[in-house]
Amino acid sequence: MRVALYKGTQPGIPGLYNRIVRWWEPGQYSHCELIFSDGMAASSSFMDGGVRFKQIDFDPMRWDFIELPAYLERDAHTWFLSHTGEAYDLIGNFRFIFDFLRNRNGKWFCSEAVGESLGMVESWRLGPNGLAATLINLKIIMEQK
Repeated sequence: MRVALYKGTQPGIPGLYNRIVRWWEPGQYSHCELIFSDGMAASSSFMDGGVRFKQIDFDPMRWDFIELPAYLERDAHTWFLSHTGEAYDLIGNFRFIFDFLRNRNGKWFCSEAVGESLGMVESWRLGPNGLAATLINLKIIMEQK
């Protein structure tokens, strides 16, 4: 299992969103997916209507990957199964700009859903770049043990 982090830029309005996310957070990523061992991806996407599973052809020129321990897969898959169809948290994206906005239960943005499925506490605090940094730092700590 691994996390895929989108560093590409889509054409049109979605591309503008990609640039804004990368500028605001700041970092090189604007979206993330969790890829299961069977190749199926899961995340929450505004364009796809919220939490979902999806078959994606990941172009390595547009995505970076972080390998995760296999023992996390079962619970992460169960989380996505139980939350499939829940809404995308568009307001949650604005929480990174307007700190006074609160977490909205039952609505998820991409990195929040991925983080939550991995058992992270308060994953709504992490955008794609924050999630990437957290996972990379955890890997470094675990490898040092």
